[in-house]
Amino acid sequence: MKIKTLFLFVGIIISQLTSYAQKKEFKFGKIAPEEFQTKATGKDSAAAAIKLFDVGNCRFEYNQTNGFVYVFERHIRYKILTKSGYDLANYKIGLYRSDNSSKEDLNNMEASTYNMVDGKMVVSKITKDAKFTEEFNKNFTYKKFALPNVKEGSIIEFKYTIKSDFIRNLRGWSFQSDIPTLYSEYNVKIPEYFSYKTNTGGYLAINRTKHEDINASYITGVTSTATYDQYVLENVPAFKNESFITTVEDYIPNIEFELRSTQFPGERIYDYNGSWPKIIKELADDENFGLFINRNSYTKSLLPNLLKGETDTLAITKLIFDYVKNNIKWNEERGKYASSLNPKAVFDKKSGSSADINLILINLLKEAKINVRPLLLSTRDNGMHPGYPMITKFNNVLAHLVIKNQNILLDATDKDLPIGMISYDNLNHEGLSIDLKNVDGRWIMMEPTFANEKIVNYNLVLDKENKLKGTISQYAKGYAALNLRDKYRTTNNETEFLKTFKKDKTGLELSDYKITNLDALDELLSESMNVTIEDNVEEAGNLVYFTPLLFERTKENPFKHDERLFPVDFAYPIKENYRITVSFPEDYEVEKLPKSTTFKIPDNKGTFSITFLSEGKSLMVKSIIDINKSFYTPEEYFDLKELFKAIVEKQAEQIVFKKKAE
Repeated sequence: MKIKTLFLFVGIIISQLTSYAQKKEFKFGKIAPEEFQTKATGKDSAAAAIKLFDVGNCRFEYNQTNGFVYVFERHIRYKILTKSGYDLANYKIGLYRSDNSSKEDLNNMEASTYNMVDGKMVVSKITKDAKFTEEFNKNFTYKKFALPNVKEGSIIEFKYTIKSDFIRNLRGWSFQSDIPTLYSEYNVKIPEYFSYKTNTGGYLAINRTKHEDINASYITGVTSTATYDQYVLENVPAFKNESFITTVEDYIPNIEFELRSTQFPGERIYDYNGSWPKIIKELADDENFGLFINRNSYTKSLLPNLLKGETDTLAITKLIFDYVKNNIKWNEERGKYASSLNPKAVFDKKSGSSADINLILINLLKEAKINVRPLLLSTRDNGMHPGYPMITKFNNVLAHLVIKNQNILLDATDKDLPIGMISYDNLNHEGLSIDLKNVDGRWIMMEPTFANEKIVNYNLVLDKENKLKGTISQYAKGYAALNLRDKYRTTNNETEFLKTFKKDKTGLELSDYKITNLDALDELLSESMNVTIEDNVEEAGNLVYFTPLLFERTKENPFKHDERLFPVDFAYPIKENYRITVSFPEDYEVEKLPKSTTFKIPDNKGTFSITFLSEGKSLMVKSIIDINKSFYTPEEYFDLKELFKAIVEKQAEQIVFKKKAE
């Protein structure tokens, strides 16, 4: 995919060592004296710890009971630099088990702390009472380990083995974390009977240092081979979590595996999901997907009373969309397969997952002769889909329609979503629209047609006691309206809602609050209130200082780094329009009025303007921010950073009044 093809070179910034692998052995407990001298330098000089090495191995075993299983081994060693790194001594391993008895088992856990005391290394091994098991739910168990005697300067080490029945998806590997890493290596040995799709991601290039066929024996008396791949990344800087990203996994270098096919001796090739037509055909035949969509005995009976003879495509779509939103509550679970075998069971329960709800929506639209398709996607927190046939990377489904040559996406999980708007979590740029009947699919862009748009008007009077009194009117459109509706509905009552509204607005008192068009999704969501504002005007001698943006100014630039290796992903465009009108006393004169200005990103990719006007005994300030794209490349980062720098500086400027002498 286009946004995942950027790879940038990153220099060695964390150690003088040119290659940790050339100088060290990855043997548990064998610590070289110079490892205690390792320090972080350069941009990572303030790191809490350093990952000295992280080495993984994935291989296969065979037994008569379970057939093939994979064995995952990991050996990791850290140098603790500050107290903030102590948490690394608390290690957690997640193990999965399915409902059909397939499972993962932890074997051979070793862990130790190493300290230098009077020139000698003292070893503190993990004790039995420092090992814990936590049952997270029926499918997940966590094994937890706590190492003793961890101090600044300690080295800690873990080595363990996991055996897994889940060969459809081998354990992947991440080469970067929130601390610097000297050396990261992943070795994978795959028997000749298996073919896996390999997906590498992130914004640092992973080196495949080995790719060769080796002899491998899994079954007594049967000679076979395996493909051995080794992936390495050295001197990896700490990942700096920044504003406006999807999920960390989209940006750090990583590798994933999904089973494409198998071919055992004397058998034909079994294709799991090697191509999009194969995947789509399996979806069409799946009782919790394609067959679920086609079960129409119950939903067919709903349509006559629901549609009442309506023939317009958009009107029919809206009637069905609203009906599903108002009759099935989302249970906060996402998925691509329905949890029941037919729509009636979901309607009877009155709640369901995103798949339950949106597949029913598709079912009803299809029965009403609307051309609709399921659209599979990976949510923002699940990461970008790699683009090639990989069904497991999808974790949600929406409805896709084309009306008057426009792509329209529907998500019935939130009753406050109007036609064409999807939630923030689903705004991940691309989705796969699938035609179950013709066994075909195509990627479509999912860029939002709605912005996060906010309009705020202050109409105030400044009195001689430097109190501000008047009204505030606020208007929200698009995602700003969606977010406001969510806050209002999820707060216990209006009193609590207003308490939260005032929380970060020092000196604000309000009354006569009104919210309009709460349920009219196609109208402006508006708020109005009477206000009194204290403690926002400063007096010094005969001068009075006033920051007119009050509670609306941007106080901090979200872009702090000099450069950025990956894109800025807002999810949607942002439009903010503030207008503040203030009448001031007769004995006040404007001593200083900031200059009006306009700041533009090249090619009109973003603008900020602020206007200061004074006429008679009133002044007006108008601030407009227009971030007109949802996605900015690393090359556009500097201009975006400078835009926000201008916003912070200009919105903070004060108007100065001078009192006339009495």
